[in-house]
Amino acid sequence: MAEMTVDLVAVERKIWSGQASFVLASTTEGEIGVMPGHEPTLAQLDDAAVVRVDGTDGSKTTLAVHGGFLHVTPDGVTVLAEFAELSEEIDVSRARDALRRAEGEGAEGAAAAERANVRLRAAGAAE
Repeated sequence: MAEMTVDLVAVERKIWSGQASFVLASTTEGEIGVMPGHEPTLAQLDDAAVVRVDGTDGSKTTLAVHGGFLHVTPDGVTVLAEFAELSEEIDVSRARDALRRAEGEGAEGAAAAERANVRLRAAGAAE
């Protein structure tokens, strides 16, 4: 099986690093799937994006990512995020509360709702 090195890094910490067979990310240009041997690429992540990494050991790691970049090189993939949370770290009830509070609060509320929605999608709890 072909593999590549993947590093998921947020401003405050290194989140995950390892060997993977596939990365899926939401960018400002649409979703991108990356497999070993992919053409070198630099893409801006959505302000509220879901990133999934399929490890070579069969694991799947899902993150809610808020801003950043996806960098693909011949050696692998690096996700540089302004903020990111692993799906298992997400407090679903807190994200739902944030979504309810954000509704009807104009542009700032729309951005907060988008962040709450991506957290719920990453956690597998989207409504």
